[in-house]
Amino acid sequence: MNFFWQHHELRGLYDMVAAGRRISDEDALRLLQSKDLNALGAMADLVRARKTGNRASYILNRYINYSNYCILSCQFCAFARKKRDADGMQHTVEEIVQKAKEALQLGITELHIVGGLHPSLPFSFYTDMLRALKALDARLQLKCFTAIEILHLGWLAKKSVPDTLAALREAGLDSLTGGGAEIFRQEVRSQIARGKESAEEYLDVHRTWHRMGGRSTCTMLYGHVESPADRVDHLQKLRQLQDETRGFTAFVPLPYQPDNNQIPVTTAPTGFDSLRTMAVSRIYLDNFDHITAYWVGLGLKLAQVALNYGADDLHGTIMEEHIFHMAGARTPQSQPEAGMIKAIREAGRIPVQRDTFYQPIKVWDNAPPAPTPADRAPSRILEENLASA
Repeated sequence: MNFFWQHHELRGLYDMVAAGRRISDEDALRLLQSKDLNALGAMADLVRARKTGNRASYILNRYINYSNYCILSCQFCAFARKKRDADGMQHTVEEIVQKAKEALQLGITELHIVGGLHPSLPFSFYTDMLRALKALDARLQLKCFTAIEILHLGWLAKKSVPDTLAALREAGLDSLTGGGAEIFRQEVRSQIARGKESAEEYLDVHRTWHRMGGRSTCTMLYGHVESPADRVDHLQKLRQLQDETRGFTAFVPLPYQPDNNQIPVTTAPTGFDSLRTMAVSRIYLDNFDHITAYWVGLGLKLAQVALNYGADDLHGTIMEEHIFHMAGARTPQSQPEAGMIKAIREAGRIPVQRDTFYQPIKVWDNAPPAPTPADRAPSRILEENLASA
């Protein structure tokens, strides 16, 4: 027994974690209220090492938002626009394909595509988009749509959730995104996302997709009006569904961005709170293989630190991110592959390029990689895309 733990107030929980035993909701709440970040990090790092060894991953991906027009008016959202708004945007399938072609030249393996609940685009727009993107390269993995988008598309097509997902999969959908979870407790959901799908509806979309053999990620938006108990309730529902389906590839905690929305919160979560949330998520979600530190919300430096607080993944190169930046994020909109590799190495981990399903593509054991087009070109392509948006 390390001397640090011999008389520590969290000794009992450390022993449970070290033995690989599941902690309770009450234990998780106690950890979320702890001020001993070093102890939390040590426990979380123990779990991380057991799960993934000394590796940390990233993905070469590109974000595309097909539109930000949305029939909802979620209080936390700075991304959505109405048709009457001058700064709304909507891309054609041809424009989306062009963005994908440029990104493929940089070596990406995944497109991450979400948008608002568009009031008038037909269901065929979404299936045509998937087919056109898949036609570019059958190996390109399409990670698209949040649970609420699936419900919206089902309503458009007058299809059930299973039939909607089957049609999208037939058109080329590989994975669902985890966005839209926010906080599951209805009292909080009513304050920040009134009119959006319920926790049960979110979970049922993912449950249905998992039962069809699909995989997805899941998220939690933290640091606004929720309590620590609300966070535990959220994590509990995710852990329970993962026990049932084993369909989640990773959990992605998302720090709230406070600008340009209707929630009366003026500051983003502190670095302390973000690392504590990351660590407790890793300890509690014992049936998840991966925890992602979303560098867009955290900043790359704090995401790098999070690799020692339970995270084993830094997400992706992204290239063009709107949702967090319209809410006030001041991070870059892209990261070169070399920067991701450098950050992982500096944290003492072995960098691994992964695919959408967190399977390794390339392990960088020794020498740093030579500069690639993805290290040189994203800023130029981003400028061109923003100018034409």
